[in-house]
Amino acid sequence: MKKTGFIAIVGRPNVGKSTLLNAMLGEKIAIVSSKPQTTRNRINGILTEGEDQFVFLDTPGIFKPQNSLGDFMVKTANASMQDADAIVLVTDLGKDVSDVETNVIAYAKRTETPCILVLNKTDLYNATEVADAIMKYAALHDFYAVVPLSAKSGKGVEAVLKECKPHLRESEWFFPEDIATDQPERVMASEIIREKVLRTTNKEIPHGVAVVIEKFAEDPKTGMVSIHAEIYCERNSHKGIIVGKGGEGLKRIGSYARQDLENLLGTKVYLNLWVKVKENWRDSTAAVTNFGYNDQ
Repeated sequence: MKKTGFIAIVGRPNVGKSTLLNAMLGEKIAIVSSKPQTTRNRINGILTEGEDQFVFLDTPGIFKPQNSLGDFMVKTANASMQDADAIVLVTDLGKDVSDVETNVIAYAKRTETPCILVLNKTDLYNATEVADAIMKYAALHDFYAVVPLSAKSGKGVEAVLKECKPHLRESEWFFPEDIATDQPERVMASEIIREKVLRTTNKEIPHGVAVVIEKFAEDPKTGMVSIHAEIYCERNSHKGIIVGKGGEGLKRIGSYARQDLENLLGTKVYLNLWVKVKENWRDSTAAVTNFGYNDQ
């Protein structure tokens, strides 16, 4: 009998939600960065094993929004919990309990949604600190399960999957068994490029960067894919940092992105990048929507 279920992966920014998702799927579908608020849209990760199909909802980190983009990201995370058969609450076990965790726990209690607590980054702490964190959270809620995890090393990933499995329900699958995500290639391409901007630029820039794919075309003769993308930032000074001296910064972003794009698409990629300035776009609901951050 086929089974399926929607599992929302939620938590604060930069606790390892996307790293956990990629580890469970065995391939990279969500961009990862050491900088917080990397994920903006909800990303569906799909894992089919035997008769079971897990649909993981990787969500933006929950935080107090400061602009229209932040409003969208928090709304997306909250909506994902409402769609879920179970919640995986990912935490950094070395950090104190915040309003984010208490609000997720309150939602789980109110709706009686099974909640699996994942204490991530165990590789950074000793056994006593892990035990203390478990006791701290156990006093707050009767979690369905508590899983210590190192998403980076993969230790504990199988345990998370095991605890998610009982929450699948008898149903026809929603997705073909041979796909890992329902994200269109254009969307994944823009996220790959944005990830490389995150990894090659300074702290203040990433939150103000959006990537729009203007052209995505495959040559029917050679199979080569041509991608023209525009990188939007909020200040002229940021543009200068992204482009770099003599264009070296943009070349580095393009080189790294092209490697991942060719792995994703299985063919050669011609990548053309442009950097443009749109001041304070994160404060504009219209701009946020135009850049692809909308309910659709």
